[in-house]
This record gives sequence, C-alpha cells and structure tokens, in this order.
Amino acid sequence: MRNHQFQNPSHRFPPRHPRLAAVIPCFRGGSTIVGVIKKIPEYVDHIIVVDDKCPDNSADLVESLHNTKVSVVRHSQNKGVGGAMISGFKKALELNAEIIIKIDADGQMNPDNIQKLILPLIQNEADYSKGNRFTDFKSLKNMPSVRLLGNSALSFMLKAASGYWNLMDPTNGFIAIKAETIQQLDFSEIAEDYFFESSMLIALNLQNAMVSDVYFPAQYLGEHSSLSIRKSLITFPPRLLRGLIRRIFLKYFIYDFNMASVYFLLGIPTLVASSIWGALEWIDSIRTNRARPAGTIMLVALPIILSFQMILHAIGIDISSNPSKRTF
Repeated sequence: MRNHQFQNPSHRFPPRHPRLAAVIPCFRGGSTIVGVIKKIPEYVDHIIVVDDKCPDNSADLVESLHNTKVSVVRHSQNKGVGGAMISGFKKALELNAEIIIKIDADGQMNPDNIQKLILPLIQNEADYSKGNRFTDFKSLKNMPSVRLLGNSALSFMLKAASGYWNLMDPTNGFIAIKAETIQQLDFSEIAEDYFFESSMLIALNLQNAMVSDVYFPAQYLGEHSSLSIRKSLITFPPRLLRGLIRRIFLKYFIYDFNMASVYFLLGIPTLVASSIWGALEWIDSIRTNRARPAGTIMLVALPIILSFQMILHAIGIDISSNPSKRTF
C-alpha cells in the first residue's frame, strides 16, 4: 500500500491507500485522450491506455507525452470495449495494482470523482463500484427521454439477470474493482463488446461480490454516444436471458440447493405445462365452439396460479440473497 495525499479530506480516507490503476479503452479517441490523461489525479499510480486498433493512432499520441505513469497496450485488431478492458485488467495486475478504475477516452467522465468511486472499495464495503446517474432529477433533464426510458428498461432486465436487484444505470461505464476480485473472474465469460458492464455484473454475482452504486450527476449533454439504446433494447435481452438462465442454474443447482431451487424446479415446468394445456383447451374450445366445463378450467388455472406463486417466492429468495451492499 502507498500513502497518497488525496485532494478532498471530506471523504475520510484511511492513512494508507491501495495502489491505483486507471484503464482507458480507446477507439476513435484521438481528439480527447490526451486531455483525459492530463486530468487524471496525481494519486493514481498507473494509467493504462488500451489502443483498440484506434484509427486515430491514439497510442502514438499517448506515447508522445513521455509520461512515466502511462503504459500503452496495442491491439492488432479491434476487440471492443470489453476486450480492451480485459487487456487493461491483465496489465494492471502485472503492475500490482490493487484497485482498477475504468475511464472512457471521450472525456465524459470526471476524473475528480475517482475518490468517491473507490471509497466503498477502500472501506471494504464493496468489491466493485459503478456510477449511477439516476438520482439527480435536475441533471437527468439533460438526458433524452428515449435514452432515459431505455436505461430504465435495461436496468430492470439486468436486475433479474445479474441478481443485483437494487442497482440502476447498468450501462454506466465508470467502474472500479478490486484486483483480488478480478483474479476470481473467468474472462471467457466477460463480453468483449458493449455488453461488457452487464456481463461483469452477472459474473460478479456468481462470485458473491459486493457491488455498490455511487451517485454522480448525469453529464449527458447531447453528445453522440456509440452505444445505441434502441439497438441495446434489441440485442441485450437475449443475452440477458442467457445470463439469467446460467446464473440461476449455477447458483441454485450447482453451487447451492435451497428452497429457491425447489420453487424453480417445480414452478417453471408446472407453469409451462399448464400454460400449454390451457392454450390447447382454449384452441379446441374455439374450434368446436364448445365451452369447457368449470372443472377443466380449474384444473388448468390452479396449477398456473400455484406455479406462478412458487416462482414469485423463488424471486423473493433471490432478492433477499443479494450480496449485501452499501449505497454511497
């Protein structure tokens, strides 16, 4: 641990602080990357710029700074933000960093907020922290309504897929993570594209990692975003569904077996079978123009109601088993 002098004493940092590394994935960031590096506070020990086959030759611009803190990782082909971050994580571990922060190269993240972002990790209140812009109503007025509603929809889907039911703003890329937590992750399960943040949360839940939202004002001022919410609402749900199924299977049938496992095991097949039976009876009723007797209706409806209740109970257990976190 190194003893850093932080600029803002109000955060009450302990006298000894972890070695910090900032990872900046860069693609088409040639016009802003130098400015971002210059704004990173002195207490950050290492700055790792990952040139993800950037057409702007960002790596050359960064190396021209001759900053001894800066390391450059070059990709021979574009891998995406997740692929760049995986390379950055590996480099940070080589440099013995203890906390790794992700900062985008477009200048939309304020490096002065790093102190607040890493506070939950330093105080051992979390293993991973992420920004959350969804608490400042005045700042959110600057965010287009389509983007705001899209983020809300994605947040709900990610809550179910990741198991972190109390998190918001899933596409927020301002994150910090402990090195020891990274070492427990299987990088093959981390998405290399813009699904990176979502796949990280799903993987972290399987490690029972504590995750904290850290509130920052929304800084979306109408600038172009390379992540399309409309496209995300089309491409993300199938991947979130696969992540949900994998997480439920591993967490409740491989790593553990509890009442949620029983409810899922009984509730889901019963709901599917009863729904199919009910649909077939309904179709036959229309085809023959004959109403089904009350007994048949009850035989279909009762299993559907009971199975739905079992699934709700399983979801309740899943929510209550969320790794404990503190909001900052």
